[in-house]
Amino acid sequence: MNSFKEIINILDERSVRRVLILCHKNADPDAICSSYALLNLLRALKPDLEVTVAVPESVSKVSKMVLEKFPMSVTHEEPDFKAFDVAFMVDTNTPRQLGEWCERLCASSLPIIVIDHHAPHPETEKIVSLCICREDVSATCEVIYELFREAGVKPSREVAEVMLLGIAFDTRHFALAKQSTFKVISEIAEMGVDIQESLKILTVPMDISEKIARLKACKRMKTMRIQGWIIAFSHVGSFQASAARAIIDVGADVAIVGSEDKGELLISMRSSNEFYNRTGIHLGRDIAAPLGQILKGMGGGHTTSAGVNGKGDLETAFKFAAKILKEKIKGCQPQP
Repeated sequence: MNSFKEIINILDERSVRRVLILCHKNADPDAICSSYALLNLLRALKPDLEVTVAVPESVSKVSKMVLEKFPMSVTHEEPDFKAFDVAFMVDTNTPRQLGEWCERLCASSLPIIVIDHHAPHPETEKIVSLCICREDVSATCEVIYELFREAGVKPSREVAEVMLLGIAFDTRHFALAKQSTFKVISEIAEMGVDIQESLKILTVPMDISEKIARLKACKRMKTMRIQGWIIAFSHVGSFQASAARAIIDVGADVAIVGSEDKGELLISMRSSNEFYNRTGIHLGRDIAAPLGQILKGMGGGHTTSAGVNGKGDLETAFKFAAKILKEKIKGCQPQP
């Protein structure tokens, strides 16, 4: 049985009429574009479905640019979960990424279907009806593209372009793309999508606050070497992920950047492709997930990109992260 048939079985068994699509806070283009594509796929097969897309707080700046080009109604108000028949969590592998909505979603007994390209979280698997998590692909939009294929539905040129944007964003304009991704991109190009023209939508000038956060992160950076690998730690009040990427760009092998606010921690992690290829260390599974448990929160993500939220103080969190990294790197081939 393919994944799409499993989705349809759930919809049919429950006589679903009202569908809720949920994305994580500050939803990035992969999350928003996946939701756009999923909404269109569901309506293509079941035109009578009422579909609502909801994102806690806001979407990212780049996502706003995508929505200007491809309008889709997105609510930031907490839904009445009991008013829906099923919920999809898209590019969101744990309800904790929904912030304050998490507790009420879990208490609603609403059937949940997860569609993601992150490693499935054990806690999430316990509460969902179906988990479609494909770590072998580069973006959640690629998972949705495969669902179109399984359903025998050809996406419109517009929907194909939207999925292209989600894939391009999550792969840093294909720098992190896997082999399967290029096949999808080729098929989308054959639908008449001008890839170079489409990518311009994702080009958003970096604002002054993000530039300052990156510069502060580099200034505050502390480094250590573990078997030749350069591990960098820093802290900023916002734009942690962007700051971590900047630190990788200036030469670190692993960057861990966090913020602390009244005992609440947010941590972003990035590693170079060389670090992952030579050590096999998966940031989401091997570093972020155990760190999230230690911090009484949640962690997860990709091979070279991950995040953690939890409680405590940042310096202690960094010490735990360094300890986990040392244990994982032990036995790996040292850097020359």
